[in-house]
Amino acid sequence: MPNRRMRPVLTLLAILAVLPALVHAQEVPAAAPTSGSITLDRLFEDPALNGPVARAPKFSPDGKLVTWLRPNERDFLRLDLWAAPVAGGAPFMIVDSKALVPDEGALSEAEAARRERQRLAGTRGLVAYEWDKKGEAILAPLGGDLYYVSVANPNSPRRLTRTPEFETDAQISPAGGYVSFIREGQLMALKLGTNDEVALSLAASEATTYGMAEFIAQEEMDRDTGYWWAPNDGRIAYTRVDESAVALVPRVEIGASQTEIVQQRYPRSGATNASVALFIKDMTTGAVVPVDLGENDDIYVARVNWSKDGQTLYVQRQNRAQTRLDLLMVDPATGQSKVILTEADLVWLNLTNDFTPLASGDFLWTSERTGWRHIERRKRDGTGVQVLTTGNWAVSQITGVDETAGRVFFMSNKDDSLEQRLYSAPLAKRRAPSAVTASGGSWGVAMATTGKAFLGTYSDPTTPPRLGLYEASGRLIRWIEENKLDSKHPWAPYLAKRASVRFGTLNGPSGDVLNWSMQLPANFDPSKKWPVIVYVYGGPGVQVVRRGWGSNTDQVHAARGYIVFTIDNRGTPNRGRSFERAISRKLGGPEVEDQLAGLAFLKAQTYVDPSRIGVWGWSYGGYMALRLATEAPEAYAAYVSGAPVTDWSLYDTHYTERFMGKPQDEVDAYSRSSVLPRLKKVKRPLLILHGMADDNVTFDNSTAAFDALQSASIPFETMVYPGQKHGIREKARAKHVQLTILNFFDRTLGPGPR
Repeated sequence: MPNRRMRPVLTLLAILAVLPALVHAQEVPAAAPTSGSITLDRLFEDPALNGPVARAPKFSPDGKLVTWLRPNERDFLRLDLWAAPVAGGAPFMIVDSKALVPDEGALSEAEAARRERQRLAGTRGLVAYEWDKKGEAILAPLGGDLYYVSVANPNSPRRLTRTPEFETDAQISPAGGYVSFIREGQLMALKLGTNDEVALSLAASEATTYGMAEFIAQEEMDRDTGYWWAPNDGRIAYTRVDESAVALVPRVEIGASQTEIVQQRYPRSGATNASVALFIKDMTTGAVVPVDLGENDDIYVARVNWSKDGQTLYVQRQNRAQTRLDLLMVDPATGQSKVILTEADLVWLNLTNDFTPLASGDFLWTSERTGWRHIERRKRDGTGVQVLTTGNWAVSQITGVDETAGRVFFMSNKDDSLEQRLYSAPLAKRRAPSAVTASGGSWGVAMATTGKAFLGTYSDPTTPPRLGLYEASGRLIRWIEENKLDSKHPWAPYLAKRASVRFGTLNGPSGDVLNWSMQLPANFDPSKKWPVIVYVYGGPGVQVVRRGWGSNTDQVHAARGYIVFTIDNRGTPNRGRSFERAISRKLGGPEVEDQLAGLAFLKAQTYVDPSRIGVWGWSYGGYMALRLATEAPEAYAAYVSGAPVTDWSLYDTHYTERFMGKPQDEVDAYSRSSVLPRLKKVKRPLLILHGMADDNVTFDNSTAAFDALQSASIPFETMVYPGQKHGIREKARAKHVQLTILNFFDRTLGPGPR
């Protein structure tokens, strides 16, 4: 696909000359951490401080092995593939990413963007993998090419591609006949039997791609692919994304040694989205039919699924306002469709991955129709609804089905709003669900396709994440990655000085119960007055207060002599429809009120120094920090805003319009939510940080804030990161971010009790 970057005439120095002056925060001696306490340096050293935390655990198709991605002990940002026999035996490495591809080279623009969307920026080695149908080999994308690695002989991998172009989104077809991938915006496949390549779509053009998830789908809709194989390899559905009508937003990417202007097709709130069409290709005849998505083309193709027998394609179509979600039943031979189910909400609808086809032809669905998300079973055509779960608690995610035993498995915080646990319920009737996993912490689960076993990742405030293999009953079969917190664990030298955590609740201004957590320094003395760093996110879709291992950044802050506090305000998930929807058309309103209730709670504690409370956040949390700095300009002693949205008209369509509507329709709501006209109210020390190549919350959000602050003659500090995007994860720069924040708080709050 043609490169949309163009070399600017401006030099780096010329561009820097028109940027706001960078106020360098002079480092001051910080209070020395208590002997044996965790340090900022250690956070970014190898091996990974949290130990060998497993990523992307999977069962092999034959059920004999469990595989996962493991951080390399010499570089925790590089991932290798490991396996362990289900029947017992020592874990072993299948793919040493460095040995297979010593030099991965630079990522393609498409792959770099894809990893940024998946929050994998900075990660190296094997970031994804796929099992073949028989459980004999693994598809390993590395260095832009594809490798087929035999489990029996992993040292002799079969190289599938050898091209200067980058292959992305590689998949093995369900029946094992093909390896499919995207190359230069075109959907391609390789026949495993003959090694012949075939084009499954037309070639891409400057603004049109095939089989690729568009920016909005990847960033906001949790849809990372744009193509879907039928179960028997007989057909494949894929998208055509036409971005020609999407506005080109010039983004200046200032690097250390050069500067580029990227013409990014970025659909800002209220503007034109990409046009997405869907096609089905018959792999036997080569015939391609378009899917009837309806007359209105200003829609989102939210989800695509095949029935178990491959005879029906299901498409979830969401309207632009995100108040209606239609489930389309599609005839794959003709592309004709009909609406068989509709969800509607006056405010907005959340998307899920809960559509689950069953062998009988029925499917499982979840709905928030009652105010809480619950599971339904429906016939192939959407009729015959059976409600399987109910109550004033929410299903977070369907994780698997055991059709033989007639059970559905799902994640929920049913018994404790701070914990995610695995539950099961009957598939054919409504009965009270049964808890499968133990309480006391938070779980993540990957079920076997049979529903007979699962891989469970568990953590609590004293247990780092550990991965075990469990029966469907919850009985532990064996540890896969126990990550035991013993004398050999990376955390062991600092464990005696680890901060302790407290959880609690308070009544918010609306009457809602708000959850909070507090990290206390190891040498905490309640008779003294301590400074507090409040970490805020506050945005939809993210629950921060959870009973889990917690953040190592919080631990460093506590080791420096700060209490660390966080509270989940209205708008955050897993608390029901009314709690979450309270922010509709009011971004920066209810969230701020609830955060200030948390501040009032802090100031009422005898061990808190009310004159030394600071707040920091990143992304939505950066927006919240600026809202607090302008709505309560003297409430905190200092404010840190990282990569903030400063005006919601500058952010993208799907996210912003879900909560705010279109700016042309909701002028007052957008005006109230913007921080730019309110920055003249800032009175206390403020630090703003931003990556200068951010393609998510674009850098002009911060430059607009710089301009507003300077126009009001308000001093502030800033730190910008050349070449860095929204997530700054490379070790040295990530360390620099935290060092800058800590130095700022050390100067403005002062660490340690007084």
